[in-house]
Amino acid sequence: MKKKLKDFIRSAGVTGCLASLASIAAGLLVGLALLFAFNAPFALQGFRQILTTGVISLDKFAKVLYQSAPLIFTGLAVGFAFKTGLFNIGATGQYTVGAFCALVSVIQFQLPWYVGLVFAMVGGALWGMIPGLFKAQFNVNEVITSIMFNWIGLFVVNLAINNMPMMLANSWGAVNKDRTAALSAANPAGILPKAGLDKLMGSNYMHIGIFIAIIAAVIVWIILEKTTFGYELKACGYNRNASVYAGINAKRNIVLSMSISGAFAGIGGGIYYLSGTAQYTLVKALLAMGFNGIPAALLASSHPIGTIFSALFISYIQVGGDAMQPEFVKEIIDIIIGAIIYLSAFSLLMRSIISKLIKPNEGNVNEEAAASIPTTESEVPQA
Repeated sequence: MKKKLKDFIRSAGVTGCLASLASIAAGLLVGLALLFAFNAPFALQGFRQILTTGVISLDKFAKVLYQSAPLIFTGLAVGFAFKTGLFNIGATGQYTVGAFCALVSVIQFQLPWYVGLVFAMVGGALWGMIPGLFKAQFNVNEVITSIMFNWIGLFVVNLAINNMPMMLANSWGAVNKDRTAALSAANPAGILPKAGLDKLMGSNYMHIGIFIAIIAAVIVWIILEKTTFGYELKACGYNRNASVYAGINAKRNIVLSMSISGAFAGIGGGIYYLSGTAQYTLVKALLAMGFNGIPAALLASSHPIGTIFSALFISYIQVGGDAMQPEFVKEIIDIIIGAIIYLSAFSLLMRSIISKLIKPNEGNVNEEAAASIPTTESEVPQA
């Protein structure tokens, strides 16, 4: 029993979890130091708000769940690509294109919400496929192409919406010309069902999006861990040349991996903008949700189930950060998240340190085992 417990503690999953928790703790300590630097008299109060606001009421907790649903999808997008040896930093562009496709389907074509999510998935997949094709056919670094396609996607979407009068809010009786129409006026059938959750939680933020995200995370885990397709994708990520030698079509898997990754980011955009509480605003700035998927994936070590919890954590501290105003500017929480992101990049180093702490005698055992191996013919027992 003790041996099983020790093996569990020393497992890669537990070590990775401890490394993520260490990154979070270090990031929060950096945040506390920043709060003291910016406004010392309110530092402890602000830190308490970060840690407690998300659970002080059902309404605040509903907002945590509301924000975490699309974040889970962008985290899955980054994590899925990373599991297959690719770094999809273009999740925000795929998220934007997916949101656009979802909104066009429900506002312009008056389709229901579930068709809107399909449109979002297809739009994100197509936008993610392009960097995948460049990587597979021409070995162009996917980081470069996906960053470029973030901006291309943003300006294509803004240009398209500006030239589709029916998409704009002022076409539906509102005064705003710089944002898309409210779904409550344009197409109530395009809003994600609330299934009574809004009444249960006492918040208009609640809908079924969080459950869709959790189901998607479980499906991703099953694909990666329990299917031949997932094994091939991971094999290409670990060693592309070896997988080709083994008969795996690496080029096809690269394209599929980036397409699937883009599809998740696209669904995330659809989930957020079909909630009925968000409208797409025409601004020349990339949407943060796509980039927040990177820390969600890093903190979870790209594990699909772990992404659920890391996304919930990031959403939780964002809600807490909103509550710190007016004593602190809203951007302070972005700095804290940035610190956590930076420290999570050292997760491999932290894993190594934690492994040494929980396996202090492993080196001695290996040395003793090596010393016991016969080194000369005279030391080998004769039959």
